Amino acid sequence: MITDELIIEEAVRLVKEGVSVTLPVNGNSMLPFIIGGKESVILQPPGLVTVGDVVLAWVENRRYVVHRIIRIDGENITLMGDGNIAGTEHCPLSGIRAKATHVVDDKGRRRYLYTKWRMRASRLWRIMCPFRRYILAIYKRV
Repeated sequence: MITDELIIEEAVRLVKEGVSVTLPVNGNSMLPFIIGGKESVILQPPGLVTVGDVVLAWVENRRYVVHRIIRIDGENITLMGDGNIAGTEHCPLSGIRAKATHVVDDKGRRRYLYTKWRMRASRLWRIMCPFRRYILAIYKRV
């Protein structure tokens, strides 16, 4: 039986070989920037990562997540989903398996994740963390 973890492991293997991989995203942890169940991310080798990057990471030796880097402290990475109102994940730098470069919607349209506008919006979204609960509640109803 093919599980999500096996699919992700194969995606990681291909990315290590330099192949660009499109991976569907599930869940709401990256709302409003990535819509789980409707959008996918294009993964590339991570290269040099910085705060604000969206990455595929093996966190706390137990699972994969596609979340945004919110802090880098030497070799220690802290991640948080844009749609989360609390809680972070942690991994070593070596736990970053790929960097998401684009989001692909259900119609096949690609959006680059690191335009000036998107980076400003994600920084503002991080600052608004205490208010996310209310904004996301409205977003989910619309």
